[in-house]
Amino acid sequence: ILLLLLLLLLLLLFLLYLKLSKHEPGYCVFYDECGRNPLLNNTLIDPIVPCLNYTRAKLVTGDHYKILKQVCPMFDQGESSTYACCTIKQLGSLEKSLTLSKAVLVRCPSCAYNFAHLHCINTCSPNQSQTVKVTRVMNVTEQNRTREAVLGYQAFIGKTFADTSFQSCKNVRIPATIGGYAIATMCGRYGSKLCTPQRWYDFQGDSSNGLAPLDIDFKIIQEGDTTGLPEGVIPYNGVALMCNETTPTGGDVCSCQDCQESCPSVLPPSPVAGPFTLLGTNGYLVISIILLILLILSFVLYLSVSWWVKIIHPSEVTCAETNSLAAQAYLSSQFRIWGTIMASYPLTVLLLSLIVVAVLSVGLKDIKLTTDPVELWSAPNSRARQEKEFHDTYFDPFYRTNQVILTAPGRKSHIYDSLLFGPQNFSGIMSKELIIELLELQTRIQNIQFWSDDLNRTASLKDVCFAPLNPNNPSLTDCAVNSLPQYFQNTFIKKNCNQHHITDLGMSCMADYGAPVFPFLAVGGYEGKRLLEPLAEAFILTFSLNNYARSDPKFKVAMQWEKEFLKIVQEYQKDPKNSFTFAYMAERSLEDEINRTTAEDIPIFMISYAVIFVYIAVALGEHSSWKRLLVDSKFLVGLGGILVVACSVLASMGFYSWIGIPSSLVILQVVPFLVLAVGADNIFIFVLEYQRDVRRPHETREEQIGRVLGNVAPSMLLCSLSESVCFFLGALSTMPAVKSFALYAALAVLMDFALQMTAFVALLSLDARRQDNNRCELLCCIKVSKQRPKKPNKGFLMPFMKKYYAPVLLHRYTRIIVIVVFIFMFCGALFLMMNVKVGLDQELAMPQDSYMLTYFQYLNKYFEVGVPVYFVTKKGFNFTSVEGMNAVCSSVGCDQFSLTQKIQYATNYPERSYVAIPANSWVDDFIDWLNPQSKCCRLYTNGPNVGHFCPANESGLICAKRCLARPDNDTVRPTVAQFNRYLPDFLTNRPDLQCSKGGLGAYDKAVVRDESGEIIASRFMAYHTPLTNSQEFTAALKMARELADKITQGMRLVPGTSPDFEVFPYTITYVFYEQYLTIVNEGLFNISLCLLPTFVVCCLLLGLDLRSGLLNLLTIVMIVVDTVGVMTLWSIDYNAVALINLVTAVGISVEFVSHMTRSFALSTKPTRVERAIEATAKMGSAVFAGVAMTNLPGIIVLAFAKAQLIQIFFFRLNLVITLLGMAHGLIFLPVVLSYFGPGVNKAVLLQFQQEKEKDREKAETNSHTRQVYDNISYEGNEIKQDPYSNTVDESGRAAADHVLDITRLIYRR
Repeated sequence: ILLLLLLLLLLLLFLLYLKLSKHEPGYCVFYDECGRNPLLNNTLIDPIVPCLNYTRAKLVTGDHYKILKQVCPMFDQGESSTYACCTIKQLGSLEKSLTLSKAVLVRCPSCAYNFAHLHCINTCSPNQSQTVKVTRVMNVTEQNRTREAVLGYQAFIGKTFADTSFQSCKNVRIPATIGGYAIATMCGRYGSKLCTPQRWYDFQGDSSNGLAPLDIDFKIIQEGDTTGLPEGVIPYNGVALMCNETTPTGGDVCSCQDCQESCPSVLPPSPVAGPFTLLGTNGYLVISIILLILLILSFVLYLSVSWWVKIIHPSEVTCAETNSLAAQAYLSSQFRIWGTIMASYPLTVLLLSLIVVAVLSVGLKDIKLTTDPVELWSAPNSRARQEKEFHDTYFDPFYRTNQVILTAPGRKSHIYDSLLFGPQNFSGIMSKELIIELLELQTRIQNIQFWSDDLNRTASLKDVCFAPLNPNNPSLTDCAVNSLPQYFQNTFIKKNCNQHHITDLGMSCMADYGAPVFPFLAVGGYEGKRLLEPLAEAFILTFSLNNYARSDPKFKVAMQWEKEFLKIVQEYQKDPKNSFTFAYMAERSLEDEINRTTAEDIPIFMISYAVIFVYIAVALGEHSSWKRLLVDSKFLVGLGGILVVACSVLASMGFYSWIGIPSSLVILQVVPFLVLAVGADNIFIFVLEYQRDVRRPHETREEQIGRVLGNVAPSMLLCSLSESVCFFLGALSTMPAVKSFALYAALAVLMDFALQMTAFVALLSLDARRQDNNRCELLCCIKVSKQRPKKPNKGFLMPFMKKYYAPVLLHRYTRIIVIVVFIFMFCGALFLMMNVKVGLDQELAMPQDSYMLTYFQYLNKYFEVGVPVYFVTKKGFNFTSVEGMNAVCSSVGCDQFSLTQKIQYATNYPERSYVAIPANSWVDDFIDWLNPQSKCCRLYTNGPNVGHFCPANESGLICAKRCLARPDNDTVRPTVAQFNRYLPDFLTNRPDLQCSKGGLGAYDKAVVRDESGEIIASRFMAYHTPLTNSQEFTAALKMARELADKITQGMRLVPGTSPDFEVFPYTITYVFYEQYLTIVNEGLFNISLCLLPTFVVCCLLLGLDLRSGLLNLLTIVMIVVDTVGVMTLWSIDYNAVALINLVTAVGISVEFVSHMTRSFALSTKPTRVERAIEATAKMGSAVFAGVAMTNLPGIIVLAFAKAQLIQIFFFRLNLVITLLGMAHGLIFLPVVLSYFGPGVNKAVLLQFQQEKEKDREKAETNSHTRQVYDNISYEGNEIKQDPYSNTVDESGRAAADHVLDITRLIYRR
């Protein structure tokens, strides 16, 4: 009863005090300090509360006045006229409290001034009773003295003052948080987006925030509104500064990054150039249509004027025609002699060939297979490669990412009635049980342990994890793990809290490893910037590991940890009890999946080669009778041809391995196909020519082989030399993969030709001897009684083409249709070529069943930002000068177009710049860290470390001195000596709630100094927008370089800056996507270099036949253009792999075209049409059998490969190349030769005429009754006829009688 009476008495006294206390000017409601608030514990600063004391404001003088002027300058009326309601102790406590807030607000002086203004009004205003109403008191005993202390009060603020103060602070940034706002840390659970003036003040007045010593109920009152105001209360409505105003103490206006009103007028970027247009439509389409019309009109005009004829006598021989004849005669004679020698000593030739191949192949023991994409696709001297090497030299490489993205698509959203936000629609995944399940998975992964042979002990996550705040000796909780539970330091299970738990302080939390958890690293699929966006559709769980060099033992430990990580995640995915649908990846996943698909697709390549081998073996056989099937087959010849190709590839690889040029998987996959196409064509031409030939009288088998080789080897030389020179010139490419491919292919083609001229001729000679003796293939001891047919084997294709295909193709109307169709195809392909996509999406490197494809889909769908991008500075800039700091920073006093400010401007147009989040800035945070208004940089004044740096968590009693004195204009800039002295302390200072500006973790690896202390490299990290395909990655690189170039130009204007100083952008993807900035020009250069030798070699080997060379070149160009056009239609992007295939296309096109062109040029038929028919029948059949039918079966098998890269760039693209090459070589080229081909070579014709006249005279002398020719194929029992002779055929003497008539040729011009 006594206790109740005592409490009642106290209540009555308090009410009486309130009644007697009037709200009038010049009076205080509390004064002096009573001690600690007994209701608060575990606060950031001591919660010292004032004493209830209704008294007049006190005159302040002396030290009291000086401190008041420093802490609350807005009350300064002069030392003899300044009154206040606070003691020196209260000013000290207020300053300590303001210091923590100013650490993040001091970047903007007007904001810091307004913030201090508000709390000075509440604490020290001489008219305190007019703006404050006490609502709660309690007796507090301090030093055996009990007094009434104020534990709560209401503060009345005018709306204009409140709103202006809030607006001045709303955009102040914290650079270390990568674009984060200071207001987000001062508005509690609302974050920056939902923060309002009322919520901002409510958080400041909430004693649970760890900073406020008592509860303050802020009442924001609209001007003129007196509803509910206590009598005498006048809401404070003093002058609040806008962020673009200077402070009364001389502080400068806030910078543009912290104050939009301070931003200069910056012109928006020029609009994106629209598509090329003409006449209001697609310009390329218009040009293609105009070109189509012009070409067709030109062709019609040619037809209309080309019907006149001219009689030419064969004696009209020009110099060029004589040169052509001499060249052909010389080459034929030399190859005939060579072939006879090779065929005469087959075993010796085979042995020597084998020795040469073996010697070259020994180099394979030193082969280096390049699998690193950087080494493959980025030139060592390329800009991106040099920038990567610079970055990796001075900074740690990107950490290894291991990530799980989890969704719960089957869960319905639900409405939650929040006390703070009202009814909210929460997505199904945002539920307590799912967050707990996520935490259980996270904990399971964190606890991974395994035995490491490299460490010779049990290893765990802490051995390899990225620990930014404790890199030297990390514990498990020091490891960087980003997830939603990290907002609560992974305490869901321990505290059994609900989804709105933040912490006891009500502030946005740090992760357990000490760094902030950014929303975009914890949840995905949301819109907005709220901390716990209820509409998020995915959880993101990320484990970051250090990225070690491959030679470092810990690299294997990291790989082993990632293997265990994948094992756990895959087991969890198979568990039917898990509630998530998710995607995952480890840093090693890309390499693992590529290696897996490579191994799985090896059998596909083996089957492909087997199919080609079977076809060659079957197609080369004569197959005249079932009884002679094993005699006339060419199984061993086909096998020999395959071995020749294999040996040429091995020799090429061995040679380049010897001299240190590495190989790659692209070479292993493409070069054999290329050489096989070239080699098979030559084999078919040689073997079919031999099978169709008949031995002349008194001619040995070896001499016949030599003569046949003399006929066809010049054509084989033409193609092989063209291709080889083409590839050697292609080696001028700057792209390593293209360069090495070109070198390997060039030598392989040369070796293939050399082995065909030696080993294959020897093999054919041995096979001919076996066939002459009627011995079975493979079973050489067995002879067949069935004799060889007397007529030469013409096969099926040649008679078909001669009798049906060529006459139909070269019919008068068919030719017109063909020309029109191919002109249309060419013009259409030109239009499509302008629309081909450039790039290679990383998804295509994965097999179709890879888990990485799902991960890429989730990544593109749920991630809110893209990859981090660093703006790196090189040596040559003086950061220690005031001008240097101002040219970099973005806080008060900095240049409006500084490095970080220009990046900030770029984020205003993310759709153009591809920069989403401004860069952090160690210069800004270093300046803020040095600011004496914060307690970050202090010096020991007591103890053994006097004069040394003192961290913020040390007591102010032993660290009473600030590093720098407070400047008059509040714009802190250290001197050169101060800069160099305190920078190392800043970089090693661990951030905490006492000082959030410490540089450890955020910047300790961002600044590199040499021994003299000069900064030789530094970096500023921003973030790209989400980039989903190659085109966006390439555009982001281009725009980042443009931005960096502008920054460089501006910083070079700073006095003392080196002329070669440079700022460049860097992220891990640039080195892969740089090629796409130049790959179009690179491709044009390489393909042009490849086309040049096809023209030059053709002209030279045909005796300066320019017309044949030009038609040859035109057809190959059309094949390449049409190929690129079909790439657009079939969704094949243009990239380095496609470029390699296009270079290959030139080589294969030579096979389709050059043989036909040479055969036409050397024909002596009277008209172009007849010569085209002869070339199509004779050489077209061999080309079709040797190139088209060799490639197609092997290519079709590749359609069954698992790797998308092989399906698209080896199946689709090679199929297109082969089909278009076949169409142009066997359809378009004969027709265009029949119109525009060179005339008959009169030198060849004259020689042909003279030889036939001699034969006729000799025949008439010997016997008038004898037929013109009676050749015996097998020396007495086989009639020999040359089915391809232009003078003697089935009509015998009749053809010989008409030889002289050919001297009056009619051919169209």
